[in-house]
Amino acid sequence: MAKRNYKFEKRQKDLAKQKKKEEKKQRKLLKKQTNDEDGEDIAEESVDEDVTPSAE
Repeated sequence: MAKRNYKFEKRQKDLAKQKKKEEKKQRKLLKKQTNDEDGEDIAEESVDEDVTPSAE
């Protein structure tokens, strides 16, 4: 019977953890970017609304 290759298994497990961590990091960055962009749009809209009544 063949011996188990524990180093290979550990390496595969570590690679899977690293990949999952990187994907989570990317999701957080994407979420942060979309929140920042939405915040800027909201701020611009509120400024436009404030300017319009003043001009009348």
